[in-house]
Amino acid sequence: MTTPSETPAHRYTAELAGGIERTWQNHWREHGTFNAPNPVGDLAPADGTELPEDKLFVQDMFPFPSGAGLHVGHPLGYIATDVYGRYNRMLGKNVLHTLGYDAFGLPAEQYAIQTGTHPRIKTQESIDNMERQLGRLGLGHDRRRVIATTDTDYYRWTQWIFLQIFNSFFDPARRKARPIAELTPLLESGELPVPAELSEKFGTTDFTTLDRVQRAEVVDAYRLVYRSNSTVNWCPGLGTVLANEEVTADGKSERGNFPVFRKNLSQWMMRITAYSDRLIDDLDLLDWPEKVKSMQRNWIGRSRGAEVTFDADGHAIDVFTTRPDTLFGATYVVLAPEHELVDVLVAEGTGSYEGIDARWTYGQSSPAEAVATYRSDIAAKSDLERQENKEKTGVFTGAYATNPVNGSQVPVFIADYVLTGYGTGAIMAVPGHDDRDHEFATVFGLPVLEVVSGGDITEAAFTGEGTAVNSANDDGLDINGLGLADAKATTIAWLEKQGTGRGTIQYKLRDWLFARQRYWGEPFPVVYDADGVAHALPESMLPVELPEVDDYRPVSFDPEDADSEPQPPLAKAGDWVEVELDLGDGPKTYTRDTNVMPQWAGSSWYQLRYIDPTNSGAFCAPENEAYWTGPRPADHGADDPGGVDLYVGGVEHAVLHLLYSRFWHKVLFDLGHVSSLEPYRHLFNQGYIQAYAFTDDRGVYVPAAEVEEVDGEFFHDGRRVNREYGKMGKSLKNSVSPDEICDNYGADTLRVYEMAMGPLDASRPWATKDVIGAHRFLQRLWRLAIDENTGEVVVTDAELSDDDNRALHRTVAGVREDYSELRDNTVVAKLIEYVNHLTKAYPSGAPRAAVEPLTQMVAPIAPHIAEELWRRLGHTETITYTAFPTFEEKWLTDDSVELPVQVNGKVRGRVTVAVDAAKEDVIAAAKAESNVAGHIDGKTVVKEIVVPGRLVNLVVK
Repeated sequence: MTTPSETPAHRYTAELAGGIERTWQNHWREHGTFNAPNPVGDLAPADGTELPEDKLFVQDMFPFPSGAGLHVGHPLGYIATDVYGRYNRMLGKNVLHTLGYDAFGLPAEQYAIQTGTHPRIKTQESIDNMERQLGRLGLGHDRRRVIATTDTDYYRWTQWIFLQIFNSFFDPARRKARPIAELTPLLESGELPVPAELSEKFGTTDFTTLDRVQRAEVVDAYRLVYRSNSTVNWCPGLGTVLANEEVTADGKSERGNFPVFRKNLSQWMMRITAYSDRLIDDLDLLDWPEKVKSMQRNWIGRSRGAEVTFDADGHAIDVFTTRPDTLFGATYVVLAPEHELVDVLVAEGTGSYEGIDARWTYGQSSPAEAVATYRSDIAAKSDLERQENKEKTGVFTGAYATNPVNGSQVPVFIADYVLTGYGTGAIMAVPGHDDRDHEFATVFGLPVLEVVSGGDITEAAFTGEGTAVNSANDDGLDINGLGLADAKATTIAWLEKQGTGRGTIQYKLRDWLFARQRYWGEPFPVVYDADGVAHALPESMLPVELPEVDDYRPVSFDPEDADSEPQPPLAKAGDWVEVELDLGDGPKTYTRDTNVMPQWAGSSWYQLRYIDPTNSGAFCAPENEAYWTGPRPADHGADDPGGVDLYVGGVEHAVLHLLYSRFWHKVLFDLGHVSSLEPYRHLFNQGYIQAYAFTDDRGVYVPAAEVEEVDGEFFHDGRRVNREYGKMGKSLKNSVSPDEICDNYGADTLRVYEMAMGPLDASRPWATKDVIGAHRFLQRLWRLAIDENTGEVVVTDAELSDDDNRALHRTVAGVREDYSELRDNTVVAKLIEYVNHLTKAYPSGAPRAAVEPLTQMVAPIAPHIAEELWRRLGHTETITYTAFPTFEEKWLTDDSVELPVQVNGKVRGRVTVAVDAAKEDVIAAAKAESNVAGHIDGKTVVKEIVVPGRLVNLVVK
């Protein structure tokens, strides 16, 4: 065994690898090796060189710069995109690859609240540490394009895009956004109406008769960004409101796990619902995982059905149903507890629970008491928690409604599983054919009727299509015997004729809550005049920068107080809030908005700023956007939506970032600011790196690095702990720092190991002890070219044998295909096999003709060692832009094949024959093989079987 003092001076060790890596990282940085030229602007070639038409824009999902730094799971996707980008550079493509920072957010602000340190300081410290860690990995990023959402040069354009959306309305006839300036003539001419609720409020439908403030209110009702007094998710623990997507199923904040309460507040909203159809339909244009497409379709939740009116003593209860064919089975109606009709129905209903089923009363003596108590009990539940609630609860309002198809009187309940935000906030309940309705009816003793054949409704709801039964009346509606489609169409036609319903479409998607009561975010470029009218600031006044404040804590900060009121930290900056401006009609005093944008704002468009990061006159020059993300039908098909060529990130962003960015991009497309219909044409979801975690007898996680294994059991500080398996991260205390692996093995070893662990889209287990295998592979590669004792190059000018050529060309063919399909794990496997072949064939120096293409094939995955070997092999240019090796077809097939020869089904020998040898020649060779001949001598061969390329079988007796 070689001791450290005996280690050859030029062996590929962690120390040698570290020196090589620092050298080449400095070289790449100093020479701008990965700088990708733009068609126009600051990043265009100074000499006017024409750009390659073949380009690649590859992008990683925006990382948040955490103060905890990276663990080895974080770089998985970054290394994979780097490998892909490096491979495509070697194919001659102009590759844009960089990485910025999604730097606004709650963690930095919470740290600021605790310490009084400005969030910018902590954020920059986190960015610096992350850049240091990423820098060690040798990622081929164009450093000129790095941005952070907290840079004023960046969020100036975030504010500008907000204003483009604010100053737009959605034209349903054209199915696109239009400038708000085009709205006023449509309102003045009456082509677009004054919204009904406003015409009722103002007492007129004539827009031209309205005053300035009233006109502004009408225009605001059409804007894609608007203020709404609505029920929102208020999180006192974070001091802000949250979008539905940021609240977990158990009613807690996704970040911090704080309680979330339902509260009525005035908030900025984005009318993402106007784009529901396009957001669903255009998914068909995208090369995305079907799982993500399905998640977006389900989140948007487009449902085709009917809106039906149930009359409750003169009050119309409008319900939306996707199954109007089941109306005859509706035995009760359920309203959301917040529905506007609840109090009216309670006041006009029975007024008493005398003689009412006790299960309907919530333990109270009257509907009024029961409704009040029930509302109080569910106030803290989020929408998701209400929808996921397994226990069905509800209250009878004391009112009844008339089923329009059969005239039956059905009780009206309120229940938490019905939401005001979806459909009409009311449902017709068909317990025979809806699972939740069946559960509710079972709990409350309500009738369950069969109106669709095919199941046993005494056991469970039948939700299949079936055929209609028990579904006819005396007024001309009879759908008995009809299938689903015909039964629905017939029922809708009858309802429309009767005036009690209409065919319609509903969506689950709600408008995007776009305001946070925090400090660390983008200020809104909006001010309010003395009448409360919102005014967009002109572009010349951007960016609106954050003021300095003494305290980053929201005014109310009781994590458990549902009644606390959100008053943002910016409200404390009085000199900033009240400002004198001239917006075109003389200097006036205005009030700034004291909310800030959510973290999702900056990440909704960052791919466009990567394209043109130094442009001070536009968020992105049209020529640069068209070059990098414009549609390319010739390459991608007639329906190519354009966008980033490859976007890699976690599936957890399917209905947050990805949906929001698609919405922003479509508005920019409608307004003519981009040529691409979608932001990301190809999406790839990488898996996670997992690791063992350990808990003590209290269930508390202990540091995995401090756990010892003794005889198959695990101990921490002498106490036995339990082992489990989970995603690597801070919460499970099972993180492994990439710095540790780089120190002990080198960055190239880390890169090779992570790529070799398994398919990129699958989660994989981390095992530090296995990293040595990747390191040994690189050591064998090194020895093929370098003498470990002298450091001299030992490659020879020998010609390759046929075996060498077959091994080389098959490796090249396989590696090219695998790199192009992101199958980096099989790339590593093929390279290891080829290195092993050369090591066995040439123990003291391999032919240059075998080593140079190997070095090029290794370069995307292990770029530092590849660059070093390339230089030592006598090349002066970087390996980055050398042409990737090609292969010759003739070496991909064998001239001969070895076949096992069986006698009566048992292998007795092997023969080598030409691939295209005739059957009689194969039989002759098999019989001539000495061992086979001994087994058939003196026996009669009764059958001769040849399976081409597989085997020979001789049957004898």
